[in-house]
Amino acid sequence: MVNAGAHRVAIFVYDGVTLLDVAGPAEVFKEANRFGADYRIVLLSPAGADVTSNLGVRIAVDGAVSSEPAFDTLLVAGSDLYPRARVPADLADAARIPAAVAGRVASICTGAFVLAAAGVLDGKRATTHWQVAHELAARYPTCRVEPDAIYVRDGTTYTSAGVTAGIDLALALVEDDHGPDLARDVARALVVYMQRAGGQSQFSAPLQGPPPRSPALRKITDLVTANPRGDHSLGELAKHLNVSTRHLTRLFHDELSTTPARYVENIRFDMARALLDQGHTATQAATLAGFPSYESMRRVFARKLSTSPAAYQRRFSTARRANAG
Repeated sequence: MVNAGAHRVAIFVYDGVTLLDVAGPAEVFKEANRFGADYRIVLLSPAGADVTSNLGVRIAVDGAVSSEPAFDTLLVAGSDLYPRARVPADLADAARIPAAVAGRVASICTGAFVLAAAGVLDGKRATTHWQVAHELAARYPTCRVEPDAIYVRDGTTYTSAGVTAGIDLALALVEDDHGPDLARDVARALVVYMQRAGGQSQFSAPLQGPPPRSPALRKITDLVTANPRGDHSLGELAKHLNVSTRHLTRLFHDELSTTPARYVENIRFDMARALLDQGHTATQAATLAGFPSYESMRRVFARKLSTSPAAYQRRFSTARRANAG
């Protein structure tokens, strides 16, 4: 099924824009045209001037975003600049009106900061790159940030995670417009997943966080980190400090916002991921990381990443393939 008539897509760009945020979704729409869609893509900047990407590549634009009529889809690309600094008022203003009148509006990666600064994400669910999701939530508290999502749809507003998640989002938009068969053809042509299993957590770095303030709790966390395979039951950990289990539980809650058991589990999980990345089997990883069994590790992976240890390893242990030269 292909919708009749052209679908006008505007990609909003500006100085410092991440080039892949622009090229990835544009390639999806262009490829969709090969299978019968009719996406008309234009690149627009705040004032109509050409812009320079994060890689120093000059991007020629088709005009100013304010000079164009309403688009069926407005995509706001991201930049490394604005998680580190406030979005300039003129940039937010340039995005506000076209976002309000577009049939649907979407952000790629940190483009969510531009949409949020423009007020588009007020009261809405949204996501962005896992490294800066906490900053988006802190800076725009009325936005309900979902840090593990690949992309989020809230009505006609879409936000996506890190740069390549813009491809996932664009495929979802193509599927909305033309159905799963055409979107699947595009995914196959681009050699990408139609829909990735799991969320952003599978791509994130281990959650080490800041060290505890108190020397006593630091002693316990160092002990667990140094030897995840040890007996780290609540009672044994409390014995190391000669404190009650209740007191130790309160220390973990007050300083790390977690429980001793969950902290131990997280350390073991991080070690298991590293072991899988190094090529160990799932059973070996479970044993070396200190999990009581493979099954207990599998349950943790399912809860945290929505995938199995074996599936995680296939995706992330190596970029090489057996038939590569």
